[in-house]
Amino acid sequence: MDATKNGIPQHWQVAGVVSFYMSAALVMVFVNKAVMNSSPELPLLFLLIQLSLAVVLLHASALVTPKVEIPKLELKTAKKLIPVTLVNVIGLVFNILCLRGVEASYFQIARGLVLPLTIFVSSLHGRSLPSIRVVIAAGIVTAGFFLGIVPSSVGSEQQWHEAPSRLSIVYGILSSFFIAVHSVLIKFSLPHAHNSTIQLAYWQNLGSAVFLAPFILFQGEYGKLVELMRNPSWNGGVFAWGSIVTGIFGFLLCVAGLLSIKVTSPITHMFSSAARSVIQTLLGVWLFHDLLTTNRATSILVILLGTIYYTWAKSMEPAPSPRPAPGKVDIEANTPSKDHVVEEIALDWQADEKRSTSH
Repeated sequence: MDATKNGIPQHWQVAGVVSFYMSAALVMVFVNKAVMNSSPELPLLFLLIQLSLAVVLLHASALVTPKVEIPKLELKTAKKLIPVTLVNVIGLVFNILCLRGVEASYFQIARGLVLPLTIFVSSLHGRSLPSIRVVIAAGIVTAGFFLGIVPSSVGSEQQWHEAPSRLSIVYGILSSFFIAVHSVLIKFSLPHAHNSTIQLAYWQNLGSAVFLAPFILFQGEYGKLVELMRNPSWNGGVFAWGSIVTGIFGFLLCVAGLLSIKVTSPITHMFSSAARSVIQTLLGVWLFHDLLTTNRATSILVILLGTIYYTWAKSMEPAPSPRPAPGKVDIEANTPSKDHVVEEIALDWQADEKRSTSH
């Protein structure tokens, strides 16, 4: 790669993209958490606003630059993208429900099984066994997850009282599973969107919003919103501004993830994610006074070490052949992560992740 591009030194490009990605991801997690703390009754409505705003921003971007192309809405294409859209919205719902029930610093532990489940689903779908190094990495991350969900044996009564509920951890596991499935499906969905990640993102945001809207009605969240608006003690500004901010930064996070994958190497991307996890933990303790036990700190460290080892292990594997057989595609190696969440494409999610979150 050239030392400079468009007159900007390459190391400054990498630093700028990494900083942009980390900042967008951190804003997403903490603003999401602030909104869920103030309005825990409205998780699906909050998610619907984010998805709708992303669609609006994509249309606005298309007016500014020809690089953002809005796909032609066709029923035939929509039907082909139903599986990936359904998996995407289900993963996002479990992701926001998990974040609602756990501290911001604990969120990455609750979704700590994203990598092992992605490896498992990819290997199962590709009918191939991962290398021993990849298996070791998955084992390290899994051990870190279980270390984080076990309360400290000598913890205080407060530690036991503030431990996340089992249901929230289940939400985190389900979110991780759907992120893993999404990472497989997205590989086969891109051709239906003309191999454009922007067009696929548009389809997924629009489709997810359509699928989500009736469930919000069934859950009675529209009625709950009316009740909260009549309650003088409810801080509606946090919900309104939080929805706008997370909608904008969710869109920016998608752009940042694409830039990070394009400009940086996978190892640089992974180390930036690791640094973000540490910063997220420290900010969670500082801003929300999150509980940080020895178990949790050790769990985060073990998960990060396992993830870094996995990245190194994948970088040491031979490059895939130029034209692999359709049944032999290494989804795990070729699919970008939702950390994101999107915790990781997904768009991870929501990532991570997601991209989350994600995804």
